[in-house]
Amino acid sequence: MKKMTAIALGLAMMGMTAAANAADGQAVYRQACFACHDSGAAGAPKLGDKAAWAPRIAQGKDALYHSALNGKNAMPAKGGRMDFSDEDVKAAVDFMVSQAQ
Repeated sequence: MKKMTAIALGLAMMGMTAAANAADGQAVYRQACFACHDSGAAGAPKLGDKAAWAPRIAQGKDALYHSALNGKNAMPAKGGRMDFSDEDVKAAVDFMVSQAQ
């Protein structure tokens, strides 16, 4: 029998899977990204602005993830939230893209 990690055991006891515990892109967005992407501050494409997001989306998700994780122009790496995991940031990118399609 495989030895379970404390986290896996805790999730199993709560009836959750690792997938159910995955990053919530909208929640991450509301914790950090909204500050610029709701208002368009410093040239950030506004959430839901299809015209502004279209050329970015056309570059592919890897390019969007790279920009979000490493920073671009006025946007700092991870939106200045170095406490976020890469998965958190990618989930926020996925959420923002979903709002512009």
